[in-house]
Amino acid sequence: MLEPQGRQIVTLIGKTPGTSGIVTAAQIPAAIAALEAAVIADEAQPEAQENDESAAEERHDVVRLRQRAAPFIEMLKRSAAADVDVVWGV
Repeated sequence: MLEPQGRQIVTLIGKTPGTSGIVTAAQIPAAIAALEAAVIADEAQPEAQENDESAAEERHDVVRLRQRAAPFIEMLKRSAAADVDVVWGV
């Protein structure tokens, strides 16, 4: 998880970005809540309104936080249901 998007997700759940880490089963509900709150805050931000055609095209190519966080939120929910920790980089 060295990519900027991975670092952002890890930071949002209150962990230090790095090549390895763990979210314990007890920490999962707070991590899910933090990610869902960040998604809501991200979607509340207005997108730039530009008349330029190339700017409009670029906006369609933007991947929002909801799309980046969705797989991690799903993984956290599955781990919570199984009462297991989430570990990466091991």
